[in-house]
Formats: sequence, structure tokens, C-alpha cells
Amino acid sequence: MAQVGIVMGSDSDMKVMAKAADILDQLGITYEMNIISAHREPDEFFEYAKSAEEKGFKVIIAGAGMAAHLPGMCAAIFPMPVIGIPMHTTSLGGRDSLYSIVQMPTGIPVATVAINGGANAGILAAKILATSDSELLAKLKDYTKSLKENVKEKDAHLQEVGYKNYEV
Repeated sequence: MAQVGIVMGSDSDMKVMAKAADILDQLGITYEMNIISAHREPDEFFEYAKSAEEKGFKVIIAGAGMAAHLPGMCAAIFPMPVIGIPMHTTSLGGRDSLYSIVQMPTGIPVATVAINGGANAGILAAKILATSDSELLAKLKDYTKSLKENVKEKDAHLQEVGYKNYEV
């Protein structure tokens, strides 16, 4: 049974949403990923959101661009946490998506990460799940430690070769 639902309104969001899935894979968290448009197939969307709790989802990660209704509508129906990922858009750079997700009415909160912040959405979902899973919490602590070690390795390399010879 999947613990996290990952949903996007268009396959154009796949690159960003895959980053959330990659983090969940890395931490051993089960998920189900779907493309469902709240605007173009509302009946399918409502069925998805209504059945998410029954499916065992503890968190939904919803990506959306432009009008960005998918995260807010998930939050209106699904009784547990929803994390919205605003997608970068060509017209307004993703600010439209961001504002649409964060400006939800009272009683319908959506946690929100940075524009195109798929990896952070996966990490936040893991942190939510880790509040009742000590094994997952240990994995998250190891993940955080690996981030720290990665920065130390990069600094050591910089000190060794100097900034003029440092290649990113």
C-alpha cells in the first residue's frame, strides 16, 4: 500500500515530480504517481482525492502550474497533509502557481515548497511520515548527514585546487 500520492495535472510536470519520487525511493517510502487534471477530468480527480485515504495515503504531493488548483482541491477533499509544488511557468515564472497554492482559504492549508521544488516536497513528505516512524527518522538523519558531508567534500576540493581550477 502506497504511503504517498504524487499527482500532477500534466506530463510536462514530470521532470519536477520525478525529483520527489527519487527522494521517496531513496528513503524506501512507497508512493503512487498519477497524471490527473482537475480541470479537464474533474470526475476522475474527485475520485482520486476521495479514495486517497482509503488507499492508505498519508500525504499527497500535488504539482501544478498556472492556476494551480490541483493542490488546493486535494487539500479540500483529502483530510491529511498536502504538499503543493508550484511549477515554473513561461508567462509569470511560477509566481502565479506559487500564489495560487499559498493563498488558500482558512481551513484548507497546503504546505508549499519552492517553485519546481520536487526534491524538497519528497523530503517534507518523508519528515511528515517520520513523526510516527523511527526507522524513517533515522534514514532522514543519515540523509541530512550525507548533505553535510557532501558540502565538506566540495570545500576540501576547492581548498585543494583553488577557485580558478574548480569545475562545477
